[in-house]
Amino acid sequence: MTNIAPPLLLGRKTSSNVQKALWCFEELGRSFVREDYGGPFGRNRDPAYLALNPNGVVPTLIDGDVVVWESNTICRYLCNRFGPAPIYPVDAATRARCEMWMDWQLSTLGPVMAPLYIGLIRTPAEQRDAAAIAVLAERAATLFGVADSALAERDFLAGETMTLADMVVGILTYRWRNLDVSRPAMPRLDAWFTRLEERPGFQRHVAIGLI
Repeated sequence: MTNIAPPLLLGRKTSSNVQKALWCFEELGRSFVREDYGGPFGRNRDPAYLALNPNGVVPTLIDGDVVVWESNTICRYLCNRFGPAPIYPVDAATRARCEMWMDWQLSTLGPVMAPLYIGLIRTPAEQRDAAAIAVLAERAATLFGVADSALAERDFLAGETMTLADMVVGILTYRWRNLDVSRPAMPRLDAWFTRLEERPGFQRHVAIGLI
């Protein structure tokens, strides 16, 4: 498949899920076009958008006649489309570890971090549920402890080089480290995060503050 126009990414840059794709494009060295959808920009419930993504969330990727939604799948698609690339390993065992952590981010870490982030950043102080936030913060610390333990065996979650696994977990780690919550000491996670901070894509698309 050959397309002249660069892929079009629909979604606001402050969305953690959109940031995954933005960082992925950066790692792959590929050009793209982005349009604001979702959050204060709206349009993600418009019929035209729902025809592309029936879930009405961001991001959505349009690459010629191919439409892809679900953020982690978009990242895998981009690597398959423009790779091979080190961030999506070819070796079966290493790829399985990469995808295992990607699934963990979606199924386990994300459902805790999303309400914690909304509760602390996007909810006015007088409306916050302190008890619920405390429970979520404790659960998040436990989950990041899982990642910290895994990093005792390797420099990155799937192996000795950065992969999509580190990127999707790293974006939520950035948020967690910048939230006003108690965080236990996790030296391995800290060292891993420092390695992620060195990536230009992280600096440009992830380290933009909590919005």
